[in-house]
Amino acid sequence: MLPVLIWLAWPVRGPAWLRIRRLLALVWVMLFALDGSLRAYLMELYQSSPEGAMVIGAMANTNWRESTEYLSMHWRSVVLIGSGLAVVALLVWHVAGRTVWSPVRGGRRFAVLSLILALVCLLAYSSKPWRRLHPAVFWTQWVQSAQKLKASLADQHEERARLLDHAIHAKPVLAGAGPSTVVLVLSESINRDNLSLYGYGRQTTPRLQQLQRSSGAQMTVLRNAWSVDASTLPAVRNLFGFGSPGSAQSHHLVALARASGYKVWWISNHDDVGIEQQHARLADIVQMVNRTPGRSSVSLDGEMLDELKSALDVSFERKFIVVHMLGAHPHYSLRYPRGRNPFDDEADAVDAALKNKGTSLWVRRQRQEYDAALLYHDEVVAETLRLTQLQALAQGRVAWMYLSDHGQEVGHVRNHAGHSKSTEAGYRIPAIIWRARSAVQLPGGVADRPFRSDWAAWTVADLLDIRWSSQALERNVLSESYQWQAPRLPMPVNSFTE
Repeated sequence: MLPVLIWLAWPVRGPAWLRIRRLLALVWVMLFALDGSLRAYLMELYQSSPEGAMVIGAMANTNWRESTEYLSMHWRSVVLIGSGLAVVALLVWHVAGRTVWSPVRGGRRFAVLSLILALVCLLAYSSKPWRRLHPAVFWTQWVQSAQKLKASLADQHEERARLLDHAIHAKPVLAGAGPSTVVLVLSESINRDNLSLYGYGRQTTPRLQQLQRSSGAQMTVLRNAWSVDASTLPAVRNLFGFGSPGSAQSHHLVALARASGYKVWWISNHDDVGIEQQHARLADIVQMVNRTPGRSSVSLDGEMLDELKSALDVSFERKFIVVHMLGAHPHYSLRYPRGRNPFDDEADAVDAALKNKGTSLWVRRQRQEYDAALLYHDEVVAETLRLTQLQALAQGRVAWMYLSDHGQEVGHVRNHAGHSKSTEAGYRIPAIIWRARSAVQLPGGVADRPFRSDWAAWTVADLLDIRWSSQALERNVLSESYQWQAPRLPMPVNSFTE
């Protein structure tokens, strides 16, 4: 920004030059002010720079409607930043409009200082790593990167064909004979710390707890489950890519299931081009229940239950059904039916603890809505398990697994509600496995084993009873050979087993 500031320090007398300088100075300085504001905003809320994969992926995977809905959710920050920029603009306009500055003492020294500063600017602009950070250059390239990613997401036909061919060449086989049904329920933004199934103070999972009591040893609640990603796209990609989706040797779980003889359904309540093109379209049957994109979609997860029941009722020997929920994806208040928030303005122990920590009223309100979303979520997840259990009455080999893509920070550590890359709340997830009585007995202590979602595909492959040459049993949490390796998260974790 120095070149214009140096120019502002020199007197301009002609009215035409004054207008030109005033306009250029305003545009120039505001470029840097806006750039700094955006970077500070992203760093404060998401601990990410603008070119971070999470930010680029989110922008490539959004539309104008979702963007306006995001702004409506964070309008306070927008107003604050906009007010600050307006003050800066007024100040620059006033300063740049001065026609004659007071005479500068030591004019020669001032000229030498200006020359030195100009040389510093020249050095900075000649350096490519520095030059690319200039707002005019950086944001132009940033838009191009987002557009390029969006174009690649829109057409994944060749990649899907490659994944299917790769799975076929692996020659997967089924270890057991006879019919088999496996249901994978993948949710969104669920933090296990807010589930009463995991000891939370509010009753947010009464139905799952009831099913746990009635299921006994058939239902395993993994107490120490973690995601390795704090946002949806990389989390889902890692899950279905066996933890190494970029590797040429890695398989896609859906492609592997199809190659081994399963008919695959993908039932989704998301309207997401990235998830649909990279994963859902690999399935034989795709049911995208939600037709309204954006955070303000009011499509409830319960609307997928009829599609799940229809898939379960289809007469086919081997079925793999993926149910992809919105879960507690912000806005929380839209993830449960209107009027069904029993925690609304309730002064209970959870709210008192948040208040004692100094948590803001807005975040405490978000926690109430989040917990209400989880209570409705419990109803839907429990029903997917009940429907799966009914299927087990007709055939022997039936399994069900539930987990979330990542967690959510709702006043646990920071005074913030939403995705969180820098706190454990962004990675702490629930994971539950149910298997019919005919399944092989699990090793002892499975429920207490630490579990990571990017290894979940190995466990699901075991539930599907698939075997292939490069299978890594040490990453299957149900295996006797399981060997835990702690993931590298962007912040320290005291313990993965507490």
